[in-house]
Amino acid sequence: MFTGIIENLGIVTHLESELDNLHITIESQLAPELKIDQSVAHNGVCLTVVKIDGNTYTVTVIKETLNKTNLGDLQIKDVVNIERAMKLGDRLDGHIVQGHVDQIATCTKIEEASGSWIFTFNYNQDLNNITIEKGSITVNGTSLTVVNSKRNEFSVAIIPYTFNNTIFKFLKEGATVNLEFDVLGKYVKRLLELDIK
Repeated sequence: MFTGIIENLGIVTHLESELDNLHITIESQLAPELKIDQSVAHNGVCLTVVKIDGNTYTVTVIKETLNKTNLGDLQIKDVVNIERAMKLGDRLDGHIVQGHVDQIATCTKIEEASGSWIFTFNYNQDLNNITIEKGSITVNGTSLTVVNSKRNEFSVAIIPYTFNNTIFKFLKEGATVNLEFDVLGKYVKRLLELDIK
């Protein structure tokens, strides 16, 4: 379980394909604090640490995850958002994030506002995921509040701290991002679909 509050930025140092899997090695200040078998979110995707070597660690991404996320697009020197799983009893500063990406989206517009940035994303509505105005959304692992919610599009407002301490500062129009929709909203939507009395 995560909160969507990014702890650190990691740099991809090595990529290795093995059958349908992709092993990603990342350099991070957090590496010496990690343990083998620990869950860490990378751009919002929960992955298991399988190797640690000094200031780098390795995670393995399986085909199912590669098919549903943007991790397969990573290149050497790319920067990723990193968050360790929350500790029981910690403050939940973001919102409840599972690290299970629902789908990808495309950044369609970036606007500078007075002291902030507005990022707009378009996603495939056929997967029946929804956003609501002022609801929570996770974009590349970052807990954000939805503005301008539409059927297949939404925007988020990024404050300077978030912009400077996440990969939002590197995001360009046309970039692909990982989305995890609010888990509470997903349960409500599913209950309505089942028409449970």
